[in-house]
Amino acid sequence: MGARSEYFANDDQSNWRSWAIVRTGEELAIGFVAAGQKREGVSEIGYLLAREAQGHGYAREAVAILIDQLLAEGHRRVFADTDPDNQSSIALLTRLGFTLEGCLRAEWQTHIGVRDSLIYGLLAEEWSSRTAG
Repeated sequence: MGARSEYFANDDQSNWRSWAIVRTGEELAIGFVAAGQKREGVSEIGYLLAREAQGHGYAREAVAILIDQLLAEGHRRVFADTDPDNQSSIALLTRLGFTLEGCLRAEWQTHIGVRDSLIYGLLAEEWSSRTAG
């Protein structure tokens, strides 16, 4: 494995959990993955990777490990919210088998203005059939 995920924070006031992405044999984090339970059996995921670490499969590996963990905990659905211009995130979600479920128009106020948000979802049975094949 090219990267490993380590638990690094758990805020008791939040339902979000986060793990650092650390290259095997190194100590410096190159990114993180996070999951927040939205309702019983459904979690939103997020991820961030240092620019210099992109393109090596670290995010794909870490997000796949996160999905495995969430489904092992009994989640039936995992989803992610991404900006329509974030082609790297869209490509990652698509490679992992997520389906575009919709566009929330004018969803976020950001430093570059009001932005739409794309919602990608993955069901437990879709992940199971994908990883079994």
